[in-house]
Amino acid sequence: MKNKLFNFSAVIFDLDGTLADTLEDIADNMNRVLAGRGFPVHEYDAYRFYVGNGLKNMVTQSLPESVRTDAVIAACHDGMVAEYHENYINKTRLYEGIPELLDTLSLQGIKLAVLSNKADLLTQKICNDLLINWKFEIIMGGSDRFPRKPDPASALFIAEQLGVVPANICYLGDSDVDMKMAIAAGFYPVGAGWGFRPKKELIENGAKFVIDHPTELVEFLTLDSKIFDS
Repeated sequence: MKNKLFNFSAVIFDLDGTLADTLEDIADNMNRVLAGRGFPVHEYDAYRFYVGNGLKNMVTQSLPESVRTDAVIAACHDGMVAEYHENYINKTRLYEGIPELLDTLSLQGIKLAVLSNKADLLTQKICNDLLINWKFEIIMGGSDRFPRKPDPASALFIAEQLGVVPANICYLGDSDVDMKMAIAAGFYPVGAGWGFRPKKELIENGAKFVIDHPTELVEFLTLDSKIFDS
């Protein structure tokens, strides 16, 4: 029997800004769509605050307010989908320390899953390219099957499929949406301080801890289990 480091039986990860740095590919693709229609483009940092609530919201936020009609949003959304499906992995990469974290969790028998608001097909494609070396029990992106985060329905479905009670699941994410969802689902919310959003946002929205490097998650959870056991 493996010597488990901590009381959590599963870790569920957000994708964008947590496992993978997808920001530049998202921005490059959206900027191509905007430029093609004569709209202003944005610096990479601007997209940190556009992503997290699904593609339609990101497209809407990137457009000038004066042109945000249903028709323009729909056309730009369709353009972004087409561009991104062709250019989703040009610059996208796992963050430094993520492979080591996943190796350690896997060796400890911790169940792994991904829950993202990114469209499910794109989530599957990116994870298939970047996470092929580790066993993820479930990888789920946004679809019509469940409302998107912060609604906890998809998270609770994953917990049920994993066979793990929510209290024994750690959720690692980089945005207010992730922390709100984790709390609503009864998970233990930990903020990814290397991600797209500032630490202050994570703390204000319920993160129990914010870590600065992926490998700190094991150190933190090991310490936390000692607190639980005391």
